[in-house]
Amino acid sequence: MILPHPGPAAGPLLVAQSFLLMEPPVIITDLVQIKQLGEKKRDENFKFRSFMKSRDHSDRILRRIAEGIQERIDCTQCANCCKTSTTEVTGRDIEKLARHLHTTPERFIADYTMLEEDEGQMTRVLKFSEAAGCVFLEGNLCSVYDARPGICQRYPHLVRGNGSIASRMWQFVDRASVCPIVYNCLEAFKDELRFRR
Repeated sequence: MILPHPGPAAGPLLVAQSFLLMEPPVIITDLVQIKQLGEKKRDENFKFRSFMKSRDHSDRILRRIAEGIQERIDCTQCANCCKTSTTEVTGRDIEKLARHLHTTPERFIADYTMLEEDEGQMTRVLKFSEAAGCVFLEGNLCSVYDARPGICQRYPHLVRGNGSIASRMWQFVDRASVCPIVYNCLEAFKDELRFRR
């Protein structure tokens, strides 16, 4: 069944339903292209962030769009987040990872973490190198996947995260040049909310 586009007078639920029934948008997964497009659209994404914060929209609809895109991208084919970004760990993460690795939290901290400066504050992160990425990355797979830190479980923070999608938009502008899910979601959100580029 082919449905006509609902037009500007349609409510947000009808628009989202039409989006979900339409042919899925082309998904870009090439990391070189993601980096180039994410950087090229950085200013546009900042404007979109302001646009989202100044208007009412349904988080439920945006989450549904994000879920659809996330289902179409296999993170194990990419792992770019683990190759390019450090991972902050909490006390709870340290306890869980230490148990998983059959070691003490103190030994885990010494062997697998480092301190990193973030906006003038020192933050404990998993060891990371420019050449290899996260200390637990093996190829494109996480060697501690079942015990991975909470921030990794929620990444890229589109479907799951604290607050509304609009309140987390500050994270997505930078991540759009790293994560294919974030880049493609932002583009789909712009279409859904009829953001003028």
